[in-house]
Amino acid sequence: MSSSKVPAAENTLRILQYLATRRGPVGAGAIAAALELPRSSVYHLLAVLERNGFVLHLVEEKLYGLGVSAFELSYAFERQEPLARLGRPLLASLVDRLGESAHLGVLQGQDVVYLVEERARYRPSLATDVGVRLPAHLTATGRALMAALPPAQVRALYAGPQTFPTRTGKNPITSYGALKEALGQVQRLGYALEQDEVTEDFSSLAVVARDHTGWPAAAITVTFMTHRVPEDRWAQILGAMHQSANELSRRLYGTGATTPDPGV
Repeated sequence: MSSSKVPAAENTLRILQYLATRRGPVGAGAIAAALELPRSSVYHLLAVLERNGFVLHLVEEKLYGLGVSAFELSYAFERQEPLARLGRPLLASLVDRLGESAHLGVLQGQDVVYLVEERARYRPSLATDVGVRLPAHLTATGRALMAALPPAQVRALYAGPQTFPTRTGKNPITSYGALKEALGQVQRLGYALEQDEVTEDFSSLAVVARDHTGWPAAAITVTFMTHRVPEDRWAQILGAMHQSANELSRRLYGTGATTPDPGV
């Protein structure tokens, strides 16, 4: 039982949060059971949400899903650029701590789009400026994000050899089989690594920040000149990156859900 002073408001939000975690519409009974609410109360709240466009009632199927108003809230969330606004100070702090450049990226189809770049002092400029798109399979950012997706979704993005362009000629991923193997390694290690595939003599490490449903929201990536950062320093870098990614998740969604730091 809720201890809130406004239980109707809290339970309305709980219903919306529950629907947002489902892969498709669900029945009122399932909502009531999952949230441990009286079915009559759930029906009343769903009716209010439906009248205001936040819930869509599929009458023939007796199911409820999110409505247009909920989509508009999501669009407004993106329009206000919360990832960039909250990510920028976190990346600035990470760069100050590590002395290497960092960026924040999201997945859009087969591409990674970079939202924030923080360059460390005395470090060269990178190919990952704000707004730049790069093929996701080439980048640590893209691999970190795709490793957190269902395999069927990744497979749908890569239909044939033409979907695996190269940049420096050193990219080992030229088929779905190679990509699947690389993403499996990311899942085992808890981070993604790219070396010389975007820019020669540069390496990148990436970790994913997840939303409240466990879905990959963004990736934090640190890029450095390969010869300047020995592998025995990666554990320190990855530890700081996981802390930043968890903090980004907490600020955005009230949770911290990156892949646990594996202690490289």
